[in-house]
Amino acid sequence: MSLDRGAALAPSLLLIGASQFLLLLVAAEALYPGYSVATNAISDLGVGETAVIFNTSIVIFGAASFAAAYLLRSRPGRLLPVCMAFAGIGAICVGLFPETLGLPHYLSALTAFLFGGIAAIVSSQQARMPFALLFVLLGAVTLTALVLEIANLTLGLGHGGMERMIAYPIIIWEIVFAGWLAGKAEEMV
Repeated sequence: MSLDRGAALAPSLLLIGASQFLLLLVAAEALYPGYSVATNAISDLGVGETAVIFNTSIVIFGAASFAAAYLLRSRPGRLLPVCMAFAGIGAICVGLFPETLGLPHYLSALTAFLFGGIAAIVSSQQARMPFALLFVLLGAVTLTALVLEIANLTLGLGHGGMERMIAYPIIIWEIVFAGWLAGKAEEMV
């Protein structure tokens, strides 16, 4: 499977977007007074003292995902770029509509989480083992945790802990998928 010149930029966008979000998420958690990863939602970071850090970072994350999806649109299998685009739009909107706005924020987060998990699973169709299995597992963890969170079953992790079981696999998938895509581009050289 080859990457054209535009699609060759996609791994860099995914790696930069996901990495900066993960690092700035940790920084915002540390800077937020009294923040608990068990009890606080990730989006709590989007209001108050850490709002600029979190909201800017998640918009960059979403924009990078959306741009990568656009660049990958010519690859076989249209479902992956579509899912990535919706996940990216959802992430952008999470940053634009903080949780204080209610429904727009929650629908944005649901879109980012649902389509991010699906994208991870769909990407397995293009990968070989062990990446294919890893992509399915990461997507399955996200989607399972999403269902549990919606059902208010946090399995002792708290709301914040369960939300991280939804979000972190997507971030990990984007970083690993970026590496996998970059490796495919290297094979072409």
